[in-house]
Amino acid sequence: MAANWEDLKPRLLSSVWMAAIGIGAIIMGGVWFQMLAVFVTAVMVWECWIMIRGASPTSGMLLAAAVASILSAQVFGGSQAPEFLFLFLVVPVIGALVLNRERITFFVFALALQIAGWGLVHFRIDYGFTWLIWLVGIVVMTDVAGYFAGKSLGGPKFWPAISPKKTWSGTIGGWIGAALVGFIFTLFTNAGLSIILLSVVISFAGQMGDIAESALKRRQGVKDSSTLIPGHGGLFDRFDALLGASLFMLLVASIFNVPGVAF
Repeated sequence: MAANWEDLKPRLLSSVWMAAIGIGAIIMGGVWFQMLAVFVTAVMVWECWIMIRGASPTSGMLLAAAVASILSAQVFGGSQAPEFLFLFLVVPVIGALVLNRERITFFVFALALQIAGWGLVHFRIDYGFTWLIWLVGIVVMTDVAGYFAGKSLGGPKFWPAISPKKTWSGTIGGWIGAALVGFIFTLFTNAGLSIILLSVVISFAGQMGDIAESALKRRQGVKDSSTLIPGHGGLFDRFDALLGASLFMLLVASIFNVPGVAF
């Protein structure tokens, strides 16, 4: 039984430091959160590049620098014009032209990563820090609750061909944890009960972000996105679910009116 929980400590430590850094930067807002979003996004595009291309640090770093430059210009420039989003095509197109394989894969992931990173900053500026604390809380709770439910209950695998460790019990446990986060927010904000259902859907979107990154790693035959964090892999390994949640929340915000949530 002890061996079954041997990854508990690093898993919890990973969730705690991610939540601490993320929530701290969200609360501070302004340039602190913007710089964090730009840095993390650029590094994850670099990790995506090296997973596909292999050891190619120079070209990968150039792409990461391009991502940082483009995202910084939009984030710090405060542009609200929709046409600026086409700038996010620059790095995916260049990367796809340079690569001799997995061109579409890199294009899709590089574009999605940039939009998701920009989306996190967009939410902080337009809707306030409460929405982002809620978003991070859902991702962390989904991970923690899913881990304990999956380890304790086991059962059928969710998607064994892509992520052999994930179970349906862990997946559903994550949804329950997310619903709890949503319920807590109804007690202290004016969000309303609909946020509970939205929390569960966001939880699933985050899980799909994790699945997407697992599929990429499995396709490329690598265990981790990089070795930047000893014992924990790379930034993409830690933030994949948050990016999936961010992309879905961007879709929701583009279709529905997302009100500011006050404590």
